Amino acid sequence: MQARYQLPITSPGAILREELKLGTTLGVEAEKQTSQGKLVSDELANSVVKSWLDRHDSEFVFDGYPRSIGQATALEQILSDRATPLDVVILLEADFGTISDRVARRMMCSGCGRIVSVGLHVSSTDAPCPVCGGALTKRRDDSPETLELRMREYSAKTEPLIGYYTERGSMRNVDATREPEVVFGSIAQILEAA
Repeated sequence: MQARYQLPITSPGAILREELKLGTTLGVEAEKQTSQGKLVSDELANSVVKSWLDRHDSEFVFDGYPRSIGQATALEQILSDRATPLDVVILLEADFGTISDRVARRMMCSGCGRIVSVGLHVSSTDAPCPVCGGALTKRRDDSPETLELRMREYSAKTEPLIGYYTERGSMRNVDATREPEVVFGSIAQILEAA
């Protein structure tokens, strides 16, 4: 996506994982919250997003933000202050079984931070990172117990965003259970139409 459209893509999670790597207070606090299956607080997510946007003037894509009504209203204010409209919100839909399977197969490179999937990008958990050759590890928050907690958090905090953005006419749904290239094609069509 980033290479094809030359759009900067980020997520509060990626930014906070980098902060954790650097050992910052922000990263440590975020790790405490996410390792328990909780979403980071609205205040923390909004602060990270605003800071990132202050350094980027072009179009952009957020992955996994906003995740609550509080984050959505904060994003509206941030975008309003920048005179940057929100073009589209894409909901990637998948059932719990698909999500559980993907989390079980997800690995992260300890070198470059790339996220890969066993069986899709690499053949086994012992394989090196296909990008830099680094060792692959499981993220600490990728456990069945944490996923169950995340799904409860999703139902309580994130699911209300579906109605919120549908009412505003900016929500587009994509069936994310299909092959990655098919999902990518659907997302590309939405972005090109926006």
